[in-house]
Amino acid sequence: MMTILAGILMLGILIFIHELGHFCVAKFMNVKVLKFSLGFGPRLLSRKWGETEYKICAVPLGGYVQMLGEHPEKEDENLELLPADEERSFAAKSPLQRTLIVLAGPVMNLLFPFLLLPWAYLIGVPMPAFLEKPPCIGYVASPSKGMSAGFQAHDCILAVNEKPVSSWEGAEKAILANLGAPLRFTLERDEEKIAVILADPKDGGLEGLQSLGLLPQQDARIGALMPGRAAAKAGMKIGDLILAIDERQIDSWYDIREIVQELKEKPGRYLVDRQGERVEFTIWAEKEERGTASLYLIGIAPLQETVTKRFGLADSIREGASRTWDLIELTFLFIKKLLFGEVSAKNIGGPITVVQLAGHAAQTDFTSILSILAF
Repeated sequence: MMTILAGILMLGILIFIHELGHFCVAKFMNVKVLKFSLGFGPRLLSRKWGETEYKICAVPLGGYVQMLGEHPEKEDENLELLPADEERSFAAKSPLQRTLIVLAGPVMNLLFPFLLLPWAYLIGVPMPAFLEKPPCIGYVASPSKGMSAGFQAHDCILAVNEKPVSSWEGAEKAILANLGAPLRFTLERDEEKIAVILADPKDGGLEGLQSLGLLPQQDARIGALMPGRAAAKAGMKIGDLILAIDERQIDSWYDIREIVQELKEKPGRYLVDRQGERVEFTIWAEKEERGTASLYLIGIAPLQETVTKRFGLADSIREGASRTWDLIELTFLFIKKLLFGEVSAKNIGGPITVVQLAGHAAQTDFTSILSILAF
């Protein structure tokens, strides 16, 4: 419940910023603003200041600014107008002025990150550690575009469309820059250079490598235990590094799932490293039905390494401005690709998606909230 409320609150902030853009430019153009509303439906709170009624309504998934002459059919028949109000009508303004008022909302949303991200970088932004590491693939999901193209675990990406990349983040940016276009990856595999081509990644690439089924290397170190599940009951602890299961060597987190599913409900012998000491456990996985499939779980999650990016005042402003420009470029690139049919409209998220993302961010920390609002 708190996740939903936090998500709605953050969505409300985004809506407020959007409508504030329309409102401010309308006022600047001397347009009479009748109503400024956050939400739709029955009003919860209402207050009139000057010539404008400010409202908060029951359905918090939108908002609007009502200007004189914008929709005459929706205006109150009893509305008292002064002779000078005719010149202050939205309809009486020039096409350029009306266009600027309409564009002010989305432009405000695009510029909003410039206000938020410098603060986030000044406080410190936790980032997944793998983003700064070489883009070496730890696991290829099945089925996925990456598997169909021929990617393999332990492949390291050297270049995307001939552009050299040296980190996972660099590879992500190179993919996004070529969103909806064929992708040619130059890989290093067993000390040899090979090429892998994704000829039609129409619905992939928007979320980077992961949307292609390519996941980073992940140590088999436990980051979370589900209370009451098999691993916790057996005595495993957060920080344990799983070395082997039934004497089969574990090189990455992805090896664990395969072996656990093979064992099903049979006992497995887990060898872990705990602060330099080797400890062994016998664990029986528990069966869980998910739709038509059966999964066998022991109740563990991986440790996600993070690094905190923190800058001084001047550098945080510079970094925030740079990141804002990246987001603006990506937004226009996506719109262009969408109009030309190079990416699917299924990639568009509405208010519910925003609430979900914002709610999850609210469960972490303040800088995550700022980052989600910026995006």
